[in-house]
Amino acid sequence: MKSILILADGMVAEEFIHKINSKRVADNRYTIVKSSDLKLPQKIQNQIELIEIDPTSYSKMRRLFIKHDFTMVFIVLETVEDAGESLKIVRKIDKRVRVVLLDMWGAFDKFKQSGIIILNAKEMLSNQLYNHLPNVPVVARNVGLGEGEIMEVLVPFGSAFAYRHIGSIAQLRWRIVAIYRNNKLIMPNAATMIKPQDTLLIIGRPQVLINIYRRINNRSGLFPEPFGRNLYLILDMTKDEKRALEYIEDAIFLLNKLDSTRELIVKVINPTNFSILNKIKAFRDKRVDIHILYEKIDISTTISLDIENFDIGLIFLSKETLKIKKIYKEVYDQKKIVYLFGKRRIKEIKKAVITITAQEKEMESISSVGFYVCETLKLKFYLCDFDPEGDFSSKRRIKEHYETLSHIFQYPIEIKQKQVNPVRELKKMEEVLYIAPFEKDLIGKWFYIPWLSTNIKRYIIDYIPHPKLLVPVEI
Repeated sequence: MKSILILADGMVAEEFIHKINSKRVADNRYTIVKSSDLKLPQKIQNQIELIEIDPTSYSKMRRLFIKHDFTMVFIVLETVEDAGESLKIVRKIDKRVRVVLLDMWGAFDKFKQSGIIILNAKEMLSNQLYNHLPNVPVVARNVGLGEGEIMEVLVPFGSAFAYRHIGSIAQLRWRIVAIYRNNKLIMPNAATMIKPQDTLLIIGRPQVLINIYRRINNRSGLFPEPFGRNLYLILDMTKDEKRALEYIEDAIFLLNKLDSTRELIVKVINPTNFSILNKIKAFRDKRVDIHILYEKIDISTTISLDIENFDIGLIFLSKETLKIKKIYKEVYDQKKIVYLFGKRRIKEIKKAVITITAQEKEMESISSVGFYVCETLKLKFYLCDFDPEGDFSSKRRIKEHYETLSHIFQYPIEIKQKQVNPVRELKKMEEVLYIAPFEKDLIGKWFYIPWLSTNIKRYIIDYIPHPKLLVPVEI
């Protein structure tokens, strides 16, 4: 049992004692040094001892410490003089005991040291008032370090985080540890879906959480949030030399569709043709940062560091570069959106297509990204159920999910149903951006005949010529 000393006087002390008396913490024993006019509960618990002595008397306080082995002292007194003198006496008697002092005057900042906790009453009250302002994140100030490393955030309708599974959100230097929904606590896992009006409890570095708060509450210029803010183009000149300038132009085209705070980072590796390099350098401006790496590098480490340092949300790659084993593994592990260049230029794309080929939760996880990119590029949005057996009823819930999001985003979507081979039907489409889950085994040795197989995953990279948006999904 822990023995706790409370030096009590005034209205706050009265309320504190009432709370202690009502909560009945069995493992605590309290000794309360009080003034004579303190109003106390009518019935006092057995583990509370009341004493009327002067807390500024060294001799009387010393006798009290000899009698009890206190593990903690609370100083909740009316006047700054009594509080200051009591603190000095307690520290003189026992230098190791933990002290919590309520500072109602802002006079004890200099006493902040190991073993002494100063609670600034004015600051706590102003924080409570401030937390009730709109558009202000609520942080835990009396838990942990109290520096904002614990925060709760309400998810609004239209948020980039709404209708996403937690496992599909990259959480670097921060974590979603709990969800409050309909006045109930949910302990989430990777498959838990975030819904509008959920309150997320998140932990991490304070500055990181401030950025996450803004992302959760921001609707304008969202894409590629919540995966990150900026765009990243990798050009391997041994594979991309012929179309390198087209790739940069396409990346800049998308950049110009986003708000002016976004940037494009271009990383050129294995440089060969100096004439093309000079043309690449000409694209450099305040929003386009060109890095040409002449020396040999560890590409995995380079990508990892760049993604963290530049807050990358979307990576542009050619299919040839993506098929480099180290690049594929690193990009997949980083859980970022990948734009894979196709035969069509990005400015020629007129519509976005998602085919119902994956599991229900995966299809739901990529849905919000589909709406954001269509909104950004002003594309027609198609959800296609191409089934050679004509089994359309089994995907009813997926279609309902996309229809619901269409109403929320106020962006139209057309649902197509055809009894056809999905691979062949998709290949016939024109001016299409194909949106698909970014799965671990998209690159592999497939030995299927394309016009016979109905598994689009096996042909996304090599057989389907359209530009592709691969969206990370981790269930």
